[in-house]
Parts: sequence; structure tokens; C-alpha cells
Amino acid sequence: MKLFYNYQNQSQRMAFPGLLVILFPLFLPNLFGPLGRASPSIFSEWNAPKPRHLSLLKEALRRQISIKQQSEIWSPLANQGWKPCVESTNTPQLPKKSQGYIQIFLDGGLNQQRMGSACVVDFFVLLTIKICDAVAVAKILNATLVIPHLEVNPVWQDSSSFVDIFDVDHFIYSLRNEISIVKELPSEYSWSSREYYATGIRATRIKTAPVHASANWYMETVLPVLQSYGIAAIAPFSHRLAFDNLPMDIQRLRCKVNFQALVFVRHIRVLGEIIVNRLRHPPAKLHASGTEFLQERIDDPEVTGAGKFVVLHLRFDKDMAAHSACDFGGGKAEKLALAKYRQVIWQGRVLNSQFTDEELRNQGRCPLTPEEIGLLLAALGFNNSTRLYLASHKVYGGKARISTLQKLFPLMEDKKSIASAEELAMVDGKASLLAAVDYYVSMQSDIFISASPGNMHNALVAHRAYLNLKTIRPNMTLLGKLFLNKSMEWSEFQHAVLGGHKNRQGQLRLRKAKQSIYTYPAPDCMCQA
Repeated sequence: MKLFYNYQNQSQRMAFPGLLVILFPLFLPNLFGPLGRASPSIFSEWNAPKPRHLSLLKEALRRQISIKQQSEIWSPLANQGWKPCVESTNTPQLPKKSQGYIQIFLDGGLNQQRMGSACVVDFFVLLTIKICDAVAVAKILNATLVIPHLEVNPVWQDSSSFVDIFDVDHFIYSLRNEISIVKELPSEYSWSSREYYATGIRATRIKTAPVHASANWYMETVLPVLQSYGIAAIAPFSHRLAFDNLPMDIQRLRCKVNFQALVFVRHIRVLGEIIVNRLRHPPAKLHASGTEFLQERIDDPEVTGAGKFVVLHLRFDKDMAAHSACDFGGGKAEKLALAKYRQVIWQGRVLNSQFTDEELRNQGRCPLTPEEIGLLLAALGFNNSTRLYLASHKVYGGKARISTLQKLFPLMEDKKSIASAEELAMVDGKASLLAAVDYYVSMQSDIFISASPGNMHNALVAHRAYLNLKTIRPNMTLLGKLFLNKSMEWSEFQHAVLGGHKNRQGQLRLRKAKQSIYTYPAPDCMCQA
């Protein structure tokens, strides 16, 4: 009987901790939740890896940048012999009679909605492209454009509309001599809505627009609908207008919309200016990671780069990491978690997953980690007094992942660190508006660099090329190979980086056939001076 009692007592003692193991995650889910786009949990899929390039990092932290090298990296671009040129070659005038109303529905599409917040910035940029194309199509058809309505994204929970992002009055006024634009449909066409087209096949909906359709296609297919019904709704409308074989006036109109007509609403511009001013003229205070010497360097107006700042678009989110199929040093748990996430989101349709990490890096197909982009910036000549603004949504791994970048650049800032909660109130929680603020600040920066190619990268490269502003394009293939070499010394790494980026700092590249006018603005949007 005593033996049975001891056995029963022991069983109860063993059951209690077992019960705790089962219930603990229910009471403290954040400790066990998979790492998404926030800080890692204690028992998450990802454990903060040690620096992967420790020897380079140690040397980078001790780097001494010469005045000459700083002067070269901060110097603005020389005149390249091109200037903005978006006005029509002919005197623009409105047609005597509009053929009808063109309606465009703007949303991110199912694939982007699945990808979630990783595509927030890309989605914002794609919207601007769609709007530019919509204006061009309206011009081709002599139609009246209805101000596009943005759909509420169920993933991002962002209800921002066109009027919340862009200055509508400026948009209409800028294009007043080019096309007719109305904010709303007249009452007799109020039935033409997203809901109306979702409930059946409608004669006024154009859903067969091919990708990169020609001007003739719109004249042959859409114009008859306009003439018959007075309205045509085009959906989907992503990349539905060709880049080639269009009249020069249509090309320049697209440029005019992109670079002049689309201006952010006032509160985005005001917030952007607040951030820019604080980056250029930081308050005199010691940073937590700084020293008295560093503070003297910050306040010294003779220091090369004083009053200037760099914007880094750090696109290193979970979607990017998973889709790349690269190894980022998080161990087996991270690899398995990213593989599972990749399967759920893309269901095996990821070409990169067929290659090894080494093969992908040799091909330049792995996004740069915060550590790697920090080493690149250090090798290019940016010292630890550089004002670095981080334009990104949320970084995979949170603060732990960007800690190495913070060590290299202790004066790194983002929206939340440099602006107060009150100043951010009108944009907080609204992904499209936050992306717009980052875009605005990026356009005001002395130098812009993106950690990985993408729509935001392309849009800013184009816009800054249009204004002849310095923009660094990382040589992904070179960097992939350099970071695979674990025995490389800092001097060799720096020499290779400087040589591989000499002609990747904003030098104008002319658009080739089939390339996007929104990535390569010359020669369509520019003239030789």
C-alpha cells in the first residue's frame, strides 16, 4: 500500500510539470510564437545568429576613413548632360468631347495580399505606376478619368484611398490641359462599382486587357465600349500598357504624371520635412551608443558629411527571406520555418529552392542581410558619424537582426526613433502612408541605397536619376561572391567593393526595348541638355 502511495505521489509530481509544459504556451504565447515581422521570441523559429562575417566586422568597427574618401562618397553627381523633359512636343489641349468615363480599380491582387506586409512598399509603388498608365490610356481614348479608388487590403488593414495619399487637387490641376479628370462618377453611372462587377458578367467591364497592351488594342477594344455605354471599367489593370511603340506625347505624359502630378498630401510632406530636418540638424545630445569624441564629430561642421544623410531601404522581411531560399545563419530551425512558410505562401512555385545557398549567392540572388549592407556601406567610405535613415517596414528578426548594423552606424534612425507618437498619429498603422513618408524622405536624402532590388528600389532609382541625385546600386553578384570568401581581409574586401561600385552611383542608364519607363526615365522623360 505504501509502495502504491509513493508511485501515485510520484506520478502526480511528474504530471504537474507536464501540465505546465502544455499550458505555458497558452498563457504566454509570445514566448513560443513563430517569428514574423517583430522581435524574436525566446523559443521562436529563429535564434539570433552570431555575425557571419566576424573578421570583416571587427575590422569595419575599427575602420579609419580618409577625408579624401569621405569627400568622394559625399560629393554630388556631376552634370550628365541630361535634363527633365516631360512637356508635350505639341501644345496640349482637351478634346471638344469626351468619349466617356474610364474607371480603374486599384488593388494589390491576390498574390500580393497573400504576401502580406512584405509587399506594402511594392504595392504602393505599383499603385503609382497604374495611375500613370491610367492617365495615358485616358489620353489615348480621349476619355475622362475617374479618380481611382484603392481597395481596403484585408491583410494590411489599410483603408487609405487615393485622396489620403496624393494631393488630388494638384493632380487634376497639373493635368488640366491633358485630360479631363473627375473625382466621382455622375449620378447616372453610380451603379458602376466594384460590387456591381463582382456579381456577374458585365458589358462595361474590360477584363481581357493583355499585359503591355498597345495603344491600338485600346482603340479597337475599349473605345467601342465607351461609345456604346459611356463608361468602361478596366480590371485588372497591372502592367496593361506597353512601353514601346507609343507616341512621344503619351510617353512624356506618363513621365509628367509620375514626376510632377503625383504629389503627396500635405501632412505626409510636413512629416517628411520634420524627419529630414532632424536628420540634417540633429539635436545636440549624446547617443546611448556614442562617446564624447563621437559627439564632437557629430557637432563639428567641418566633418565631411555633416548635415547630410543616407537613406537605406532595408528590404529584409520574412517574405523576402523565405522567397530567396537562401541561408541567413539562423540554423536548422530557421531553415525549416522558412521552407514551411515558402510552401504555404507559394506552394512550391519558388525557382530559387532548386539551388544551393552557394549557387544562389554566386548568382547574386540572395538579399543582403543588415550585417552585409552595413559592411558594404563601411567599405564604401561611410564612417560611424554617418546619419543613416532606415526606410523599411519590419525586419525579419527585429532589433536582434539589425544590431550589427546599429554597431557600425550608431546614428541610425527610423520613423519611430526620430518622430514623436503625436507626429506619427495620422500615418501610424497605415502601411501605404508609412511607405509614402519613406519615399518622401528617400527623395530628399543626399544618397539612397537599397539592400535588394525591387519596385521601391526601381522607382527611387528612376526618380533620383531624373533629378540627377546620387543613388548606389549594390552589385549583388559581386557581393554574393565576396561574402562567400570567409578568409578575405578587410583591405581586400574594401578594394573589391570600391572597384565594383565605381559606376553604380547614379550614372544614367538609357532605357532599352521592353524595359520599364518607370525604371529608366531616359530618354523618354529626359532631353539632352
